[in-house]
Amino acid sequence: MADDHWRALMMAAQTGDATAYRRLLVEVGSWLQSYYSRRLPSSMVEDAAQEVLLSLHTKRHTYDPAKPFGPWLAAIARYKWIDRLRAMKDSATEELPEEIPVRDPGEALHSARSLEALLERIKPAQANAIRLVKLEGLSIKEAAERLDQTIALVKVNIHRGLRQLSELAQEESREA
Repeated sequence: MADDHWRALMMAAQTGDATAYRRLLVEVGSWLQSYYSRRLPSSMVEDAAQEVLLSLHTKRHTYDPAKPFGPWLAAIARYKWIDRLRAMKDSATEELPEEIPVRDPGEALHSARSLEALLERIKPAQANAIRLVKLEGLSIKEAAERLDQTIALVKVNIHRGLRQLSELAQEESREA
């Protein structure tokens, strides 16, 4: 800390020197950024520094020029740091359970295999259009370009293919 320099700036600020006060706030602000960057998460550094600058502004009349400025500023910064730590401790957190439930991958694998088996039972043009648009997420225009078909033909293939898949799935559920 530039204690004597900041003390002189604060004394000048207390007598009404706005330029000295602005300079003091800029220099102290830079020091606070460094101070908090070693003590707080980066997302909290700026807010903590601003909080101290606000306290310095509202409490500047309590500073005694006969005493060093550095310890006075450091005490404010320390108290604000402790307040931030307390707030972090009190913030809502959720404990993770001992065992985190995970869906059975076998179910998804079975569904994927069933879908592929159904897709193999419809026309290749319909199956390819459904794979590209419904499973891979391509737009109809992108699928048309990739399949070298018109947009209208891709739409027809998807519509007819989905209808046929629905009929096949219903047949299988009746048989089961």
